[in-house]
Amino acid sequence: MPAIFFVNFREIISWFIYSMSLTRKIAHNTMIQFVGKVLGTLFGVLTVAIMTRYLGQVGFGQYSTITAYLQLFAILVDLGLSITVVRLIADPGNDQPTVFNNLFTLRIVTSLIFLGLAPLIVIFFPYDNLVKIGIAVATLSFFFSALTQVLIGLYQKELNMLTVTIGEIAGRMVLFCLVALFAYLNYGLLAIVVAVVIGSLINFLICYFSAFKYIKISPAFDWPIWKKIIGITWPIALSIAFNLVYFKADTLILSLTRSQAEVGLYSAPYRILEILVNFIFVFLGIVNPILTLYWVQKNYAKFQEIFQKIFDVLLIITIPMVVGTMFIAKPLMILIAGADFSASGIILQILIVATAIIFINTIYGYTIIFIDKQKKMIPVYLFVAIFAVIGYLLTIPAYGFFGAAIFTVISEFIILISNFVISTKVIKFVPSFKITLKILGACLVMSGLLYLLSGQNVILQLILASAVYLIALYFFKGIDKMLIVEILRLRGKSE
Repeated sequence: MPAIFFVNFREIISWFIYSMSLTRKIAHNTMIQFVGKVLGTLFGVLTVAIMTRYLGQVGFGQYSTITAYLQLFAILVDLGLSITVVRLIADPGNDQPTVFNNLFTLRIVTSLIFLGLAPLIVIFFPYDNLVKIGIAVATLSFFFSALTQVLIGLYQKELNMLTVTIGEIAGRMVLFCLVALFAYLNYGLLAIVVAVVIGSLINFLICYFSAFKYIKISPAFDWPIWKKIIGITWPIALSIAFNLVYFKADTLILSLTRSQAEVGLYSAPYRILEILVNFIFVFLGIVNPILTLYWVQKNYAKFQEIFQKIFDVLLIITIPMVVGTMFIAKPLMILIAGADFSASGIILQILIVATAIIFINTIYGYTIIFIDKQKKMIPVYLFVAIFAVIGYLLTIPAYGFFGAAIFTVISEFIILISNFVISTKVIKFVPSFKITLKILGACLVMSGLLYLLSGQNVILQLILASAVYLIALYFFKGIDKMLIVEILRLRGKSE
């Protein structure tokens, strides 16, 4: 719920004010990213709404097949650089321009090699020519996105996310306008794919040319540096690869064994999942440096305090998200994707559980990285990838998107348990679930309202449910009134 997220998000930021000289800058970047993500999500949802209505179940299924196929190749491109770029260029022992230019050049080389293979290999797949051509065109979008991810690391290190936010919003605005135009002109699926490429290009160009303020970007090939980079990133690269294999194999197997219409029905709620997950990664990406700092400083009391606050926020968001979706999944899918996608409502009810698990897992996933236990997770990700793919192969041909959704939930749960066990052994801290009963009480009140509002406008249901949940949580003392007052007082002083 957005209102809940904002209040508790400010609660976490207030703790930073007491402990860090960079708090104001961090908070500034936080709000920029949050506002930018809200706007980006708005354009993203509107774009999906136009796509689903224009392309229909089959056309949207073809579009989803194109993106799912290319995302498997994007796994090979990443090499873990997106996560480790900040760590590498922020290391005072490294020369920032030299390291960054080698990172950027390495990303260009891996992108050209692995993405270049995608349109060649797809020739041997049983897709129709429209999908194969779409893959060849969409490869450019993934190329620009891969380069942008490395540039974002530079802006994160410089604590300047305004440019990144502008680039993302500009790209999404251009995509939205072009998709709307091409749908109106009835240009077809390939035109939609071209719009995606142009949107990615706009985002990249903004981030690229603005980066010259910090570094003069130029090609660099220093093998010792490349070797060092690969040595640091390969455990993360393998983990990401195995993670995304099971995360995207469902759509790919669905596209090979079932109809494109079913792929479309499954992919529409999956898009909502991806949009929601983006929010939580922005949030954890911002607070993760604070957790890392306290851990490195061995200030374990403060580390545990902040960890608990973040964990509480995640519970406050995820539990009502799951409960509320059980009531409004079908009308929400109709609102977003159109009446043809009403059957996607039941898939959303299953996938929202996977989304909640991912939300909770983010804090443990980031913890695994800063305690340097990535290598221990490699066997887990490998097991889950094999387990999920086998599960998909056994269930999708017979049960379609139900098999895909259920095994997605099971896979995410295994990852969460593994991250929890490994990280807890090191940090020696298990967060309290004391707030859970208060959240469940507020959710019960919210559920009663949603039951009474059944059949009403879904937007009205969302607004009222969020408000009632927030009020109920406040009365159940899930939100500390005095702390909120103190946050506002601190905010006023800082301004």
